Amino acid sequence: MLEPAEATASIGESAYHRIRSDILFGRLEPEQKLRLDRLKATYGASISTLREILNRLSSEGLVVAEGQRGFEVAPVSAENLKEIAALRLLLESHALRQSFEDGDMEWEGRIVSAHHKLASMEARMKAGDRSETEVWKRYDWEFHQALISACGSAVLIDTHAGIFDKYLRYQMIALSYRGDIAAEEHRTLLKCALARDAATACEVLERHVNGGVEHALAKGTIV
Repeated sequence: MLEPAEATASIGESAYHRIRSDILFGRLEPEQKLRLDRLKATYGASISTLREILNRLSSEGLVVAEGQRGFEVAPVSAENLKEIAALRLLLESHALRQSFEDGDMEWEGRIVSAHHKLASMEARMKAGDRSETEVWKRYDWEFHQALISACGSAVLIDTHAGIFDKYLRYQMIALSYRGDIAAEEHRTLLKCALARDAATACEVLERHVNGGVEHALAKGTIV
């Protein structure tokens, strides 16, 4: 049985992950005011715990603290998306090269497994099934994390994950799905990983990330 302090911490962590997920997947919209009383009813955490959570999310760039006026979901802009994409490319390309150099058989297995799940979900998306877009993006995240998982730096992996989440948020807001183009880029990244062809992989990754930016902005929902 949890002690009171442990129970509070458990509730707080659960609420943190739920609020963070709702921001990333657009259920809490950009610039939406985050009223503590409404959040308390929705997420089951105390006002003081919610303030701590929102300050934590503010430090991650997902929430904006407005002083005495409270909190709101961080806004989005085309310029910010481009900055996030550039930083993602910088981090992921560096980590990818190191992983391709140092990765072992276990690393290859993680990549193959992650790609299998992603490719299966992409096939469903292509067939018109958009009922599990969050699962699709989780598998996308898992594949790209698998690619860099042998880079040897936990700090780099964690930093990349945070940037990837912000990039993902824009994709979800724009409902950006690039279909066969993105799926083929994923297949090529898998082949490059198994062949340890880092140079080609980095070229494909650049097209992949920048193509996602162009597609999201073309939707017209982000200015």
